[in-house]
Amino acid sequence: MKQGSMDITALVLAYAHAEPPEDVCAVMRLSVLDWAACGIAGHQDGAFDSWAATLTGQGAATRFDGRGSALAEAALVNGTLSHALDYDDTHFAHIGHPSVVVIPAALAVAEARGLPLEQMVDAALVGAEASVAVGLWLGRDHYQVGFHQTATAGAFGATVAAGRLLGLSAKHMRAALGLCSTIASGLKSQFGTMGKPLNAGLAARTGVEAALWAQAGLTSAEDGLAGPLAFGATHHGAGADVPFAWRMGSVSHKFHACCHGLHAVLEAVRDVDLSGAAQITVHTHPRWMTVCNQPSPDTGLGAKFSYRHVLAMAAHGHDTGDITAFSDANAQDAALVAWRDRVGVEADDTLTEMQARVVVDGVVYTHDLDAPLPFDMRQDRIHVKARALVGARADEIAQAIEDDDLPRFAQLLTS
Repeated sequence: MKQGSMDITALVLAYAHAEPPEDVCAVMRLSVLDWAACGIAGHQDGAFDSWAATLTGQGAATRFDGRGSALAEAALVNGTLSHALDYDDTHFAHIGHPSVVVIPAALAVAEARGLPLEQMVDAALVGAEASVAVGLWLGRDHYQVGFHQTATAGAFGATVAAGRLLGLSAKHMRAALGLCSTIASGLKSQFGTMGKPLNAGLAARTGVEAALWAQAGLTSAEDGLAGPLAFGATHHGAGADVPFAWRMGSVSHKFHACCHGLHAVLEAVRDVDLSGAAQITVHTHPRWMTVCNQPSPDTGLGAKFSYRHVLAMAAHGHDTGDITAFSDANAQDAALVAWRDRVGVEADDTLTEMQARVVVDGVVYTHDLDAPLPFDMRQDRIHVKARALVGARADEIAQAIEDDDLPRFAQLLTS
């Protein structure tokens, strides 16, 4: 741990009680729509049906699978299902998926308390901001050594979101963060398996449980984040200085149904005919080499983490924005498997994590995901994506968000 670093717990508490600016709230509302569409589609995919059926706790909290359950269990199911397709938003400041953790926690508590959707959005936003701040404080070594920031930093964001809606005092919020610190977990070794989306669900559940338990009087270490033997010290945290700032305005929404680390490459060659290419070399930031560079995936999940396979898909006319394209059959398709041998992947530390350079038979194509996306364009692309995932229901969900109608919004999540 870096000595003399800023008080991360005080920073998180500042987010918990802050009033977010409207322009960032507008982006968060788009993330709520995006999250809902991803979760509905994740449930409809059916891969987690048997698992979800084992979770039979009694309660009225809404779940994507239509079962009512207790708050923490609903957060677990909704967090997992909304990340099941790996099609949800990403914040590259710390390489984490904030919405799939904080929105399920906020929804469960907001429903239970009969609060308006606007308050749920505000809570989800400050929770997301807290998760990004904690992720920045932990630093990239925490991620590189094998921890999954979506789950580790995200659990603290979910705690903030749930605690805000429960009206926790600063004292009780601090206790909730301490309780979260002894539960939060998640490993990158799960990438490419069903354990990755489960990480998000477990983090959402942790946030709800930590907040409820603190409200009930359960005590914890005074500083579970930065204190002696606390989360940062025991989880390879760097203890970086992190200023208060609103960062969710720059969250990246996915328009390809795979790991976000692959998107700059796919955008770079979006208008390029790859079918006849003899040699393709992908240049990417070194950090992505351990995240989405599976050389020979044989499952649809694994294909979502493979430069070689997504380029083979693009070369053969498969729409990488179509979740159904990432199937086991396509991952094992002989033509795709043979074609991906044309692709080489090289680490390049002159690139940022948002950039890619693709050389196709000597011709260079580049893309930078950090290039600003105008709000109207972002809105349009998210609405198109949501309709592609859930049909006309996307427009009804968007209307419920605009109308601040939480009961209607929750009703539309179930199929």
